[in-house]
Amino acid sequence: MDGVLYIRIIDPVLASYGTEDPVYSVVQLAQTTMRSELGKITLDKTFEERVELNRCILNAINDWPLRTDWGLECLRYEIKDITPPKGVKVAMEKQAEAEHKKRAKVLISEGQRQASVNVADGKKMAVILESEAAKMDQVNRAKGEADAIFANAQATARAITEVSRAIHENGGADATSLRVAEQYVEVFEKINKSGTVMLFPQDAGDTVSLISQAVAIHSKLSTSK
Repeated sequence: MDGVLYIRIIDPVLASYGTEDPVYSVVQLAQTTMRSELGKITLDKTFEERVELNRCILNAINDWPLRTDWGLECLRYEIKDITPPKGVKVAMEKQAEAEHKKRAKVLISEGQRQASVNVADGKKMAVILESEAAKMDQVNRAKGEADAIFANAQATARAITEVSRAIHENGGADATSLRVAEQYVEVFEKINKSGTVMLFPQDAGDTVSLISQAVAIHSKLSTSK
């Protein structure tokens, strides 16, 4: 490991007589301090935390009584280059390669997981929309059927009202009796035409009376016209 040390002489007398070679002494102190700080962290951290490592080495050097003993001041320390041994370098390259592969696998798995989540969310949304559409269709159908029933009921009510009004008018009751007699005769006529057995009402007198009444009403209505 190479480092750059910036120092300043603040007392020429101490720098000349405090030690035989003040610059060499400071360099040795910096190297010793650097080894001590490097022993506290891993090699990977050495590459990642150069700024923090430089600060720690500078503080450790300045803690030494440089001013009072050697007349020097350490201004800055910078790690210039780090060259690990060949075996360590190979191991670091393998570690970096393994880390890259690990990250690639993690990214692929995350992508697959996100894709699965998106597909599941899409299916869920489709089911929800389909159920909402079915619900709305049922509501619309029920509303339509209700409207149709209501409309039929209104039409029936109007028809009944008109029939009732017509019955209560002059000649309405007679016209109703005539219509009932006509339908009575028509029903028996259809029944007798569709089979081989002739049907007669249980009380023939009532039938004859009804027909006679119908004929009388019809004659009366024809005369009034």
